[in-house]
Amino acid sequence: MAGFLIKRLLQAIFVVIAITLVVSFAIRLTGDPAVTMFQGGGSMTEDDLARIRAALGTDQPFLVQYWNFIKGLLTLDFGRSFSGGTSVSLLIGHALPATLLLAFISMLVSIVLSIPLGIKAATSRGKAADQAIRIFSLIGLSFPNFWLATMLVLLFAITLGWFPPSGMSGWASYVMPAVTMGIILTATNVRLVRTSMLETLQSQYIMVARAKGLSESKVLYKHALRNCAIPLITYFGLQFGGLLGGIVVIERVFNWPGMGTLAFDAVGARDFPVLQAVITVLSLMIVGINLLVDIAYGLVDPRIRTE
Repeated sequence: MAGFLIKRLLQAIFVVIAITLVVSFAIRLTGDPAVTMFQGGGSMTEDDLARIRAALGTDQPFLVQYWNFIKGLLTLDFGRSFSGGTSVSLLIGHALPATLLLAFISMLVSIVLSIPLGIKAATSRGKAADQAIRIFSLIGLSFPNFWLATMLVLLFAITLGWFPPSGMSGWASYVMPAVTMGIILTATNVRLVRTSMLETLQSQYIMVARAKGLSESKVLYKHALRNCAIPLITYFGLQFGGLLGGIVVIERVFNWPGMGTLAFDAVGARDFPVLQAVITVLSLMIVGINLLVDIAYGLVDPRIRTE
């Protein structure tokens, strides 16, 4: 198991280094932040731009800037925002918990809904319940997330007044963004659970378990669900990582003070430290989630460890 973990850890470190290098280079192709930040009166001169670049540190060679970023990353010091001079680490510290909590609740909503619905669809194959669940899944896949979010705001916030339309002000503010993401994720996960369970329920050990007189719930949840867990763990883990990176639209619709909103504002201002830190932190989390998925593989199926 130790060799398995070391190999996966080295792969994760290599991926992180590659991501930070690509991100650091790519964001500098978007334009000169000195031009965006120039607020002096009259016409803009090269001397003015040179002074701003020197103050920001963007006049240094790329490799020097990248090395400074790596040193800061190792000490969790991402420098200061170009726009307001605020510590980027402080901005990340405020935004990251909001995004993580929203993503976790959305994923939890999806798992709680998709596993029983997928199992019900598999055990009712071809029947009315299966058809209804598959139609629900197809409808959910057809909804753009921004459209569904807007409709929920119009109905439950503006028309009925049940939930706040935006911001993060209490448990009620989590309902609409989490339900929006949860419904869209469930639409995909139900189909995955159904397909995996259909294949598993045809196995001989399932027939043997039923022949022994085990209850149907024990056969489904203890034997069948556990043995089709690897594809589910894979997809749920990757989906959660993708959720962290793709939650920008939902955060903008609900004015959620998370990483997506922070990155969106940084793009317009060409705030390199903030944008670089947001992408790097999210990338680290996605790589970490993938590492945990690999470890879960080894725990669920020992054959993977030996391979």
